[in-house]
Amino acid sequence: MSKKKGKVEEKVMFGKPKNNVTIGLVGLPNVGKSSTFNLLGKLQVPAENYPFCTIDPSVTSVIVPDERFDHLVEMWKPKSEVQAVLAVTDIAGLVKGAAEGKGLGNEFLSNISAVDAIFHV
Repeated sequence: MSKKKGKVEEKVMFGKPKNNVTIGLVGLPNVGKSSTFNLLGKLQVPAENYPFCTIDPSVTSVIVPDERFDHLVEMWKPKSEVQAVLAVTDIAGLVKGAAEGKGLGNEFLSNISAVDAIFHV
């Protein structure tokens, strides 16, 4: 609390303070988004060669290896270890005319807004 004005000072935080980040794989249909998703998550989601094979987005979590984290854990020996996690979302491909409602349109945009970062394949 500031003595002069009697106001409570707020602590300024930048970004999202958390140890996991969500990333969305986007791109045109049939360019390899689901194949990349399968490689990252070691999963077997359908990756067929026809439009809109992926309608509902698939999500997987991948632990991010970090030597610095391992070094700090060895040095300080905390009670619990919480590693960084990358949540990867396989988002359906964007087609021409999506602004007019073709393809998934608004659903595609809502899937994009739900992630922290976008990786264009």
